[in-house]
Amino acid sequence: MLAAGTSLGPYKILAPLGAGGMGEVYRARDTRLGREVAIKVITAGQARDPDRIKRLEQEARAAGTRWPLARRRMCPSIRLEPT
Repeated sequence: MLAAGTSLGPYKILAPLGAGGMGEVYRARDTRLGREVAIKVITAGQARDPDRIKRLEQEARAAGTRWPLARRRMCPSIRLEPT
């Protein structure tokens, strides 16, 4: 688990939200845009597994299409990057 206050690039961890088979999810603050976001962190071993990466990419695509964009007048920001 990452501790509150830990930085991952421009994101500052605020609190854990949950954990599961694909990794740990945290509430964080995007310090560049000044907004709260959710961040999923996977292990180094998972990051080397092409099947896990493919699944994570599919999950990110699905999350991006589930937002009612027109009603909320906002869009999700999804980034996949190594740390």
